Amino acid sequence: MIPEKSKNSLIDISFHSNGFVLRGTLHMPCHHQHSTFIVIGSHGLLSNSSSPKQIELAKCCTEQGMGFFRFDHRGCGKSDGIFRKVTTLKGRCDDLAAAIATIKNRTSTPQQIGLFGSSLGGAACISVANRFCISTIVTFAAPVNNRSIIDAVKKSDDYTEDDLEFYQKNLQFDIADNLSEISNILVFHGDSDDVVDLSHGEKIYNIASEPKKMIIQKGGDHSMGNREHQKSFVREAASWFKSYDLG
Repeated sequence: MIPEKSKNSLIDISFHSNGFVLRGTLHMPCHHQHSTFIVIGSHGLLSNSSSPKQIELAKCCTEQGMGFFRFDHRGCGKSDGIFRKVTTLKGRCDDLAAAIATIKNRTSTPQQIGLFGSSLGGAACISVANRFCISTIVTFAAPVNNRSIIDAVKKSDDYTEDDLEFYQKNLQFDIADNLSEISNILVFHGDSDDVVDLSHGEKIYNIASEPKKMIIQKGGDHSMGNREHQKSFVREAASWFKSYDLG
């Protein structure tokens, strides 16, 4: 692990994944010695760890006595790598697995872990959860496969052949076989998502085992652009995570 720098209740952490240096921020409540639960976030394909959803969710989790670790996947934000050369679902899964291992190896960090994944990050969470002792998962607009993403790219007014080639080459995946092994999941999805169709969220919810819950955001888009949806999401997600905090 690479040295870390403390900033009040924020800790900057760097770690390795397949030779890439990844960078993230650990949020801990003021009296973190009493914390027993931590959430690890995996951002969406074109996003990074500074997305408003993650920052607001991290804030709400720490206010409720839980930790939150948000990091940049390879090729994104402050982490190493060139996006178009290194981005695949497998790479995202390896990054998330490395982040989980990093948190587990910290003696001062809670060992109860929940995962939050937005879009492709949700697919990564579902893909790696059973490799670790994960308490629960929250996903937003998670795709089961890449097909609707390819369709959305083709419908875009400004896509190029290079864009299409990247998506077709680097983002071929189908995680349907993982769904029956998933439980303790809260699924968020907008019913007006034109990138990852609502049917993906419904499939995740229908196949996953109990306990599970699905919240459909009426008129919700792929970026969760509606401010009221964002507030509701943060409140509901933090409450779901808190219900798994055994401290």
